Amino acid sequence: MDSFSTLIRTASREQHAAAHHSTFMSDLLGGRLGVDAYTRYTEQLWFVYEALESCARELTDNPVAGPFVQPELMRLAALEQDLAHLRGPDWRSTLAALPETEEYARRITECAHTWPGGYVAHHYTRYLGDLSGGQVVRDTAEKTWGFARKGDGVRFYVFEDIANPAAFKRGYRELLDRVRADDLERQRIIAECKRAFALNIALLGALGEEFPLSA
Repeated sequence: MDSFSTLIRTASREQHAAAHHSTFMSDLLGGRLGVDAYTRYTEQLWFVYEALESCARELTDNPVAGPFVQPELMRLAALEQDLAHLRGPDWRSTLAALPETEEYARRITECAHTWPGGYVAHHYTRYLGDLSGGQVVRDTAEKTWGFARKGDGVRFYVFEDIANPAAFKRGYRELLDRVRADDLERQRIIAECKRAFALNIALLGALGEEFPLSA
């Protein structure tokens, strides 16, 4: 019988590919968009991670979500450094969430307050993605727009407190396998993972409409 972490990964494989191959992400990773598109994407991520991390403290002692709240994963401070570099010191005054971003952040907050298992689903889809595919985005950004390697502008993708990402991801998947949930709850968590990917895909779709490539 497959482990829970394997079931989650398998169930969301198609959506994971759809997010990676969305028009916006394909154009971004292909170096076909300007730094303004990258900046706008980074702004939207701020809202998502603000929702994830502002709720984390109250979940620290929760038996389901608590084990996943790990300080070395937190991204908000790094995002704020990147935005200060990209937008300047007054970046907060121009920050604006797309409707799709607002819906995504709202769902994360709802899960954090009412359903720890759902919060775990969103936590998993974001942070393990950052540790994996996020490194491709960092590499592209450094090469395309000239950011210093692992410096300002791409700090969001740099996990300074995780020396061995592969080992960390193995440990994270072991936490998933031990999550305190019966079979029905695990199916609900898998469904929420799919919803998280769908919300992310909608966000990327909105960015694709905002930054269409000229024919």
